[in-house]
Amino acid sequence: MTTPPADTLERARSSPEERAAAGKAARAETPRSSHGEWEPATARPDPIDLLAQQATARVVELVPIRHGRMLVSPFAFFRGAAAIMASDLADTPCSGLEVQLCGDAHLENFGGFAAPDRDLVFDVNDFDETLPGPWEWDVKRLAASFAVAGRERGFDETQRRAVVVAAVREYREAMWRCAAKRDLDVWYLRLDAAGILQHWGTDAKKKEAKAFERNVAKARTKDSVRALSRLTHRVEGDVRIVSDPPLIVPLEELSSGDEAREVDDRLREIIDSYGATLANDRRHLFERYRYVHSARKVVGVGSVGTRAWIALFMGRDDEDPLFLQVKEAQPSVLEPYTAPSRFDHQGQRVVEGQRLMQAASDIFLGWLTAPGVDGQRRDFYVRQLWDGKASVHVDVMTPQEMTGYAEICGGTLARGHARSGDRISIAAYLGRGSRFDRAIADFAEAYADQNERDYAALKRAVQEGKVTAQEGL
Repeated sequence: MTTPPADTLERARSSPEERAAAGKAARAETPRSSHGEWEPATARPDPIDLLAQQATARVVELVPIRHGRMLVSPFAFFRGAAAIMASDLADTPCSGLEVQLCGDAHLENFGGFAAPDRDLVFDVNDFDETLPGPWEWDVKRLAASFAVAGRERGFDETQRRAVVVAAVREYREAMWRCAAKRDLDVWYLRLDAAGILQHWGTDAKKKEAKAFERNVAKARTKDSVRALSRLTHRVEGDVRIVSDPPLIVPLEELSSGDEAREVDDRLREIIDSYGATLANDRRHLFERYRYVHSARKVVGVGSVGTRAWIALFMGRDDEDPLFLQVKEAQPSVLEPYTAPSRFDHQGQRVVEGQRLMQAASDIFLGWLTAPGVDGQRRDFYVRQLWDGKASVHVDVMTPQEMTGYAEICGGTLARGHARSGDRISIAAYLGRGSRFDRAIADFAEAYADQNERDYAALKRAVQEGKVTAQEGL
């Protein structure tokens, strides 16, 4: 069972007045203005060394693809540099108030997906690094991501600052709104497509609103049926996942014939153990499906090199597909700087953190332990591959569009934090004024400078032959 940090639960049983007083008192220890400071630590770890340490636990032949994707731009580098920023955040001021963290709350780790009732909702959608910790860490990573993305779009400093301030202001105001609500009301809060249009659509141009509606309609078609048409073909009458190495490699291409069959047999047994992590009604649904085929798939930027699989199942007939993503869960990049996870299974850590932060989660969200083709047992979590997934296109955003999106992300993050943390204390700490907003905007711009220095360091390491990068994949 998922539970918030013990100190948060203890504080939640205090009166609202006591909780607000605790939040205000934290300002004396950690002034809000202090969050604007950023200077790399004297003994700051080499960012290239941190990437190299991560690479030791990944698929060797895929690591160059990760580096190649990080070289695309400073923003692409930022997406893959969660471990680097985690190390940096550990030395920044904190109020002492903890929440369940996303752990990698950059702007592209938010998006739309289909809730169990099939309504399209917007939420944080990546929890590989989730762990309890200081709420400021998520806020600072989100703010820095907008500063970095704004630079990539060619926004000037005034425009970038307006975007970041909008994100943090909405985080602060949403936390205040949550602080005034009953516990159950906070738990039931969620943002759907209609809510986005209602709240932000009035500021959008007619063309932008139409584009949003088209994206929502497109997202609703992105499901297992569409994945079946895009990712499979027929081989001697059987449905099989297509081969597109090194990005998609079917199981039988990773092992010799007898070994592949043995791994395939073990996989079928493992899938049964995954079903045990689902609620009974969802397990009943899952058991209607039969396993058909699987393949290793390269995903994202920061995740490249971790073991990720797609598995195809069929229900009533070959027109009733279910695609699941089975993704390796390694220890969170935050763990060296916080308390260890209370879950021994890293897949369970991801799933429980996701359930705690999200307003609605995938009905097939679960975990399992499985041997790799090398025989080593590893932890994984499981979710649907495509289920109404919708994401933003940062590379075409105007300053106005990015500002609106920043507000949506800031409010969504606050709602996620309010579910697990002491929303009253955090709101009181933030205050009603803009002091914290301005401080984080200062931090974001300074950290964007640091990110550019680290990006340049990776480019140099590749040029000097110290790091191997495979670009264009």
